[in-house]
Amino acid sequence: MKYTTWIFCGILILYGLLAAVFAFTGYNLLLVFCFGNAYVYRAALSLAGVAALWLLFWLLAFRPTKFLS
Repeated sequence: MKYTTWIFCGILILYGLLAAVFAFTGYNLLLVFCFGNAYVYRAALSLAGVAALWLLFWLLAFRPTKFLS
């Protein structure tokens, strides 16, 4: 589970960087990486949704911030 969490964190960071490039320049790098294929683009975006749901589950189930206070 530890490696899955690290992989999904990396995926979300990558998507965040690609979204920042798109926001600042208007150039969609994710669509370029998908070679303009709409199905691959939507599959890549759905992977971001799965990664976000996994991290939400991880935060609720294991409560890594419980001992910070």
